[in-house]
Amino acid sequence: MTFPAYFTFLTLGLLFAAILTVREAPKLGLDRDDIIDINLYMTIFGVIGARILHVFVDGHFSDYVNLCVDPARVPAVDALVRHCNTASECGYEYLCDTARHVCHPKRDCFAWAKLWQGGLVYYGGLILATAYAVYYTRKAKIRFLRVADLAAPAILLGLFFGRLGCYLNGCCYGKVTHSFLGVRFPIGSSPWRVQYEAHQIHAGQAMLPVHPTQLYESLGCLLLFGVTYFLVRPWKRQEGQVAGACLLLYAFLRIGVEVLRDDDRGVLLGVISTSQILSAGGIALALWLLFRKDPLTTTQTAS
Repeated sequence: MTFPAYFTFLTLGLLFAAILTVREAPKLGLDRDDIIDINLYMTIFGVIGARILHVFVDGHFSDYVNLCVDPARVPAVDALVRHCNTASECGYEYLCDTARHVCHPKRDCFAWAKLWQGGLVYYGGLILATAYAVYYTRKAKIRFLRVADLAAPAILLGLFFGRLGCYLNGCCYGKVTHSFLGVRFPIGSSPWRVQYEAHQIHAGQAMLPVHPTQLYESLGCLLLFGVTYFLVRPWKRQEGQVAGACLLLYAFLRIGVEVLRDDDRGVLLGVISTSQILSAGGIALALWLLFRKDPLTTTQTAS
C-alpha cells in the first residue's frame, strides 16, 4: 500500500494542529468538545476553500474544464515524450493525439476534486475556515478572538508539515538557482517538465537546480510557530494579539517566498501573485488585531 506524500503530510499537519488546540483549550477557558467540533469543520471548509482558490486563481481553471469536455487540449505535463505516435510512448496512462502527435490525459470530469494530487491554496483555506469559525463561535456564544489565538500557532505548525508534502510532491517549486541551496526534482516531475517545455533542458537531462521554496516556507513556519507559541502567547495583553502576530509574521514570510517561487499560481500584471495580494490584506488585518483596544478583554497570561 502506498500513501501520496502530499496528502499524508497534509493529514499529519491537520492532526498535530488539532491535538495542540484540544490540549491547550482549557487554559483559555474553552471547552474541548467545542474545539474538537471547530477543528473538524474548519478542516472540511478549509480544504474546500483551498481547492476553490486553486481552481479559480492558480491558472488551471481552463485545464479542469477541458479535462471533462476536451481532454486533448490539456497538456500532459509529465509525459515521457514530447511527440508521440502511440499512447504507449506517453506513459502514465496518457493518450496520444495522433493528428497532432502530442500526449494528453484521459477524460476526467472530477480532476478538480482529487485533492491527493496536490492543488491547495493556503489563503483560500484560511478564509473559508475562518468564516466557519466566526459562524460557530457566534452560535455557541464563544469569543471568536479567543479561539483565533488558540488556533493561530497550531495553523503554523500544520503548515510546517503541509509544505514538506509540497516538497515531496514537487509543487510550489522555486526559480532556478546555482547556489548551494538548489535542488533538482526527478526527470518527468512537474518542475522538470516546465523547464523541458521552455527548452531549458533536453529530454533525459537532469533539470536545472531550483530554490526549494517549499522547504523555506516549511522551516519558516516552524520558526514562527516557536516564536508565537513560546514568546508571543505568554505575553499577550488582549485577545487577538497572538492571531495578529501569527498573521503578520506569516504574511511577510509568504511575500518573501513568493518572490522566489516559479510555479504557475496566478499573477496580476505579471508581477504580483495572488498570495502576495492576500498577504498585504493580512498585514492590515494583523496590525488592527495587534493594536486595537478592546475594553471587554481582560489581560490574560497563558500558562
